[in-house]
Amino acid sequence: MAAVKLFRNAYSSNILFNGFLLLCTVIYTAIMLFLLFYRSRHVYDGYAYNLVPFDTIERYVVYRDHFNFDTWFKNLFGNVVLFIPIGAFLPLFDKRYRSGFRMVTACVTIIACVEIAQMLLHVGSFDIDDILLNTAGAWLGLMLVRPFMKEGRLIK
Repeated sequence: MAAVKLFRNAYSSNILFNGFLLLCTVIYTAIMLFLLFYRSRHVYDGYAYNLVPFDTIERYVVYRDHFNFDTWFKNLFGNVVLFIPIGAFLPLFDKRYRSGFRMVTACVTIIACVEIAQMLLHVGSFDIDDILLNTAGAWLGLMLVRPFMKEGRLIK
């Protein structure tokens, strides 16, 4: 009965599919928490932040020759790719997030909280560009899963 309540607004009524999705989400969340908070990071003495939209992105594009490829690629494309699952998981867990506006609002909120926590814990910086790139990844995840949800190709 508890599983039915947990998945009441889920896309699928199949408990096994929803359980598998929940397991994937837990694993994804654990990996992301590790990457965002625990892997070897430079610990900042003060608060590092960027509030100017596209400033960091522009710097990586314009001065790409000054960065090694790994740094450049991870900061631009990694920030998009790593958040694609959020855009896929949210609408599968709750049909209300099939709306792009609701999903983006939820993602911006989640990602902003993570960015603020990184800054306050001195394990990263708050960067508005990370929020933009992460949200673009989540939106891409929604766009990838939405056609399957409309046509019923996923397990019902």
